[in-house]
Amino acid sequence: MSTIDEIKSRIDILDFVSDSVKLRRSGKNYLGFCPFHDNKRTPAFVVFPDSGTWRCFGQCNEGGDVFKYVMKKEGWDFAETLRYLAEKAGVELQPLTEEQKEQDEQYDKYRQLLEEAVTFYQHHLMQSSEGKYAFNYLTQRGVSRETIETFGLGFAPASWDITHKYFLGKGYSELDLVEAGMVTQREGGGVYDRFRNRLMFAIRDLNGRMSGFGARVLDPDDVPKYLNSPQTPLFDKGRLLYGLNLARKAIRTEDQVVIVEGYMDVIVPYQAGFLNTVSPMGTALTEDQMRLLKRFTRRIILALDADAAGEKATLRGLEVARQALDRSEEISFNPRGLLRYEARLEADVRVTTIPEGMDPDEIVLRDPEEWRKIVQSAKPIVIHVMETLASQKDLDDPKVKREISNQVLPLIEDIPNAVERDAYRQRLARLLKVDERALVGDGTSVRTTTSGRRKPKEQSTVLAEARPISKTSEQLAKSLEKHCLILLLQDPEWLQVLDRALQKHGLNRMDVTDFEYADYQILARLMIQSIEQDRFEPSMYLNQHLPEELVGFVEEMKNDPRLENANAQRLQEDLIRSLMKLRLVRVNEGLQQMRFLMEEMQEAGETGINPYQDNMMHYTQMRSRLDIALGRLIQLD
Repeated sequence: MSTIDEIKSRIDILDFVSDSVKLRRSGKNYLGFCPFHDNKRTPAFVVFPDSGTWRCFGQCNEGGDVFKYVMKKEGWDFAETLRYLAEKAGVELQPLTEEQKEQDEQYDKYRQLLEEAVTFYQHHLMQSSEGKYAFNYLTQRGVSRETIETFGLGFAPASWDITHKYFLGKGYSELDLVEAGMVTQREGGGVYDRFRNRLMFAIRDLNGRMSGFGARVLDPDDVPKYLNSPQTPLFDKGRLLYGLNLARKAIRTEDQVVIVEGYMDVIVPYQAGFLNTVSPMGTALTEDQMRLLKRFTRRIILALDADAAGEKATLRGLEVARQALDRSEEISFNPRGLLRYEARLEADVRVTTIPEGMDPDEIVLRDPEEWRKIVQSAKPIVIHVMETLASQKDLDDPKVKREISNQVLPLIEDIPNAVERDAYRQRLARLLKVDERALVGDGTSVRTTTSGRRKPKEQSTVLAEARPISKTSEQLAKSLEKHCLILLLQDPEWLQVLDRALQKHGLNRMDVTDFEYADYQILARLMIQSIEQDRFEPSMYLNQHLPEELVGFVEEMKNDPRLENANAQRLQEDLIRSLMKLRLVRVNEGLQQMRFLMEEMQEAGETGINPYQDNMMHYTQMRSRLDIALGRLIQLD
């Protein structure tokens, strides 16, 4: 991950912009008045948390990422902005050394190896006679062929060296296989396949990049039942959540995440349309994983097995290792620790219990509506504890009443909100059939002071449920931006070929505004300037004026292996098509957002001239031109 990407991953653009712009929720995005021009009547400034970008659909008619926001707001250049955001994100800026470049290249190689391993294991699952048992197992568990492909499920043959030999034959070294976690070193020398006769689960990071594997036994005599990749440069179990790359859009859209315990508990609900489910892969839930989820929602539901409901009401198998949001001591993931974490996270954490003897995937297969109701019935932590402690107890026994109150009251006293505390005391009094006054002041601990806590943000009001722009669209736009720049870096003078082709189809020349991300915008501006000046060769001008912070990034793009021995004319045609496709994606996003803004105006009862009408007309005309131009290009192929 580059330094720029690391900074963006640590800074939530919604939280950052909210410090200076009052935003209100509109579907999965956030809307407010643009801070860069005068207009306090009709909001036209939109923040898109999923893609980490913003855009003004009003007078500015521009947008970008968090870097562009700071540069425009403060009037700083990229280097100043980079230093500021790096400090804010806690990222140490260091020049990219040759060693780091080699390391990044090596990591890319490991990811490619793991991607090929997904294909290798999937082939053995779907097409080998040995994998038929694993395939039948998945079928019996209700998993479809399409879902197998979506999640990259596979089968590791029951061999000590078939995987090892296969990848050596593909040109990978033994060290590559060890570092990627595919083989294990023997104490006496040599290696053997780590995964054998197991059902394979591909584990990807937040951005969908391969990190490692989880594996389940098929032979009941094999141990352990589940085996993960070892700790590697790419695989850190405490920083990954199974299924998050597929669930992130749904989590943001539904503003809720459901945490389950196993792989199948994610896969089968996803197949049935419950897309906001993730798993810590049967291990402790860590602070890093909670931080990941915090970027998408603060409404968290823990779907635990029935045996999690014991007399002590502990939440089995889940533990927050470190609480570094406000302070750094370790807090167990018991109800009290969880309540404190909930307060610091400013979250809404609820617990739901799975029927005894059932797993989430089994419930979904039996009746999807039953699972929906189970999730909807999730209770706040205190109520879950109350009801768990009271179940199968004689509530007429005074000693039982005292025992339950002694365990529940300290939890209530830890809640920072006075209204919630009173409501829970009343509920506990009704449950125990005692006078509420008997519970006041009877807690076994003093409520934690709230003076040092951050004031929870006011809950946003949903003014309009905007149909979300697809995650595919966001990813496509970013990949097209990068692809255009990669092609132009092969020869900046191709920009002239591109501009002539665009003008031939009645389209504007390439401009900085074609790009959303600050680093891409800087490169695009330098490309244009390199062609407009006549003192140096464009490539030389580019090298002389490139910010030091982007040197490593540009070198990586210049050396993209996909472009080796490629035909120059084909690459130029690819450039023309790619920029047109990029513009079409942006235009469709703009049209969609204009519709949402116009609907919001109508719902708010605003009348008069619609400020978005001109933009709507512009986007409609542009889409028509792009459709025609792309159609002609396809006909020429």
